Amino acid sequence: MKISELFAKKVPTLSFEVFPPKTSDTYESVKTAAEHIAALKPDFMSVTYGAGGGTSRYTLNIASDIETRYGVPTLAHLTCVSSSRNTVRDRIKNMIDRGIKNVMALRGDIPESMANDDRTNWHYNHAVDLIRELKESDGDFCIGGACYPEVHPESVNQKEDIKHLKEKIDAGCEFLTTQMFFENNLFYNFMYKIREAGITVPIVAGIMPITNAKQVERAIKLSGSHMPQRFKALVDHFGTNPAAMKQAGIAYSTDQIIDLLANGINAVHVYSMNKPDVAAAIQNNISEIIPKKK
Repeated sequence: MKISELFAKKVPTLSFEVFPPKTSDTYESVKTAAEHIAALKPDFMSVTYGAGGGTSRYTLNIASDIETRYGVPTLAHLTCVSSSRNTVRDRIKNMIDRGIKNVMALRGDIPESMANDDRTNWHYNHAVDLIRELKESDGDFCIGGACYPEVHPESVNQKEDIKHLKEKIDAGCEFLTTQMFFENNLFYNFMYKIREAGITVPIVAGIMPITNAKQVERAIKLSGSHMPQRFKALVDHFGTNPAAMKQAGIAYSTDQIIDLLANGINAVHVYSMNKPDVAAAIQNNISEIIPKKK
């Protein structure tokens, strides 16, 4: 199923994200975790992509396995940063051959070793270039993209950021998934601005359950997300007690999700970090709001 068909039903959806292993040594454990999450029967699952394409084979293996064995639609990530056109086209062909229908088109993080490189000769400088490539391919893809409620770290301001989002939509992107955020009001403000700018595609709210204190620093580094005072207090109070921190983090994310659903946001995506127990706990917490599929 194409994810656009799922969103067209205009009913609340809950999806989870998993990431493939960096090496073959951990492939089986990651595959097992992904299968346990798939067994929860979410509306769909996204499978991320390694920097530079290092885990591309694992991404496709896990994505196709989830669809085949569990009947859960998957969204396979694809990045293009510093890649040649032939390389990207080969990866797209692999997706077509594996029957992948849903693609998350991302530029990807620029490796530190290339941060100061001259990018004028790169075939793909932005995600919009990859979206155009996907639209021109032989694959009948449903294409998703990323968005930043708190502004992309490389954008001058939010106005410029939203302008680039509109370019993605005009190029063929059918829905957007947000970077993680911990303050819903920031998301609501962002939604107002993009709708005013004429972006009408479905927006999927990305929620990251912080289940241990060490994740906080990494989350800020990755996304630059604002940490509201009530969340900081939670970490300060429970951060040294792993079990309490896990429970509090799941409760905080659940509260965010319930608030989003109560305010008409129908699509929620949980960055579940290959943790079936966290995914299951959140699903159980909202089981009467979004009933689990059988």
